[in-house]
Amino acid sequence: MTRYDDVCDQLVNQPRRWLVTGVAGFIGSALLERLLDLGQTVVGVDSFITGRRSNLEDVLAINADQRLQFRLVDGDLRDPAVAHDACRDVDYVIHQAALGSVPRSIKDPIASHQHNVDAFLNVLIAARDAQVKRTVYASSSSVYGDHPGLPKVEDQIGKPLSPYAVTKRTDEIYGRVFQDCYGMEIVGLRYFNVFGRRQDPNGPYAAVIPRWIEALIAGRHCVIFGDGSNSRDFCYIDNVVQANILAATTPDPAVTGTVYNVGCNGRTDLVELHRLIRDNLAREYPHVAGLEPVHEPPRAGDIAHSQAAIDKIRAAFGYEPTHHIADGMAETVAWFVAQHRKAQQRS
Repeated sequence: MTRYDDVCDQLVNQPRRWLVTGVAGFIGSALLERLLDLGQTVVGVDSFITGRRSNLEDVLAINADQRLQFRLVDGDLRDPAVAHDACRDVDYVIHQAALGSVPRSIKDPIASHQHNVDAFLNVLIAARDAQVKRTVYASSSSVYGDHPGLPKVEDQIGKPLSPYAVTKRTDEIYGRVFQDCYGMEIVGLRYFNVFGRRQDPNGPYAAVIPRWIEALIAGRHCVIFGDGSNSRDFCYIDNVVQANILAATTPDPAVTGTVYNVGCNGRTDLVELHRLIRDNLAREYPHVAGLEPVHEPPRAGDIAHSQAAIDKIRAAFGYEPTHHIADGMAETVAWFVAQHRKAQQRS
């Protein structure tokens, strides 16, 4: 039995009250799904700028009885009053709300700062005032910037390569300062490339995996920026959910006041990633088997390689990935295929 299994059993027996910001997003909705499954009470906040109401409907349809354990705050965390309302009477804050995407931040750095820094500062102040037990927030592997070392180790970062990376590094500094100044318990989680069910395939800033799945199903060629040798540590959503729950509930306060990588200590280049997605889809859609990617120039702000050292999070929380790239991709593709079939049946 793993540490995570033990924690889940404890939560079932002693439910807590959680705040999940960005609850209608890809990661936020997965956290909501797991917490409700464990019998927890959840407050969710979302402005629906990038979050989708369909994600909430999907989660709440799994077990209709769990609707009574969920309260939605429909608001923008750039408003301090929204943050204070959401933090009222909760035990743990799980802060996922953000305006993601490196290219988006390069195009509009002010919006990235407002949503990723100003809103986070409001959440920290509200959590302090509400005296929550612990705040866990989402950082990003983008903070490693141009540091060449692999795997990435938490105390070795380089120069940021995008406004998005700057916002996440600023959040980390704020988190540490608020713990030191106000006696709060705060944990940062540096996500590597998260993928899985409910990840949005649409729009100019969609993540690569859902975008490629949708393109291949439609018979379109996928676009690789660069020669395809860039590599990432792709981390399935259930691993991220595990990391957040462990980070919130591990009782030792010594594990707080710092940041942890959340990944699998693996590395997959984009050519391999395309092949993996295509091979999984070809079992259901034979027409995709012959589709090859097309290449375009590299994008500004993209790092060459990324791989998470996970020794620190293993030692502190007992984190152990349950899904690596192959099994996570099989589940992800199966989910998207099922959604595609449902859409065809409705049309």
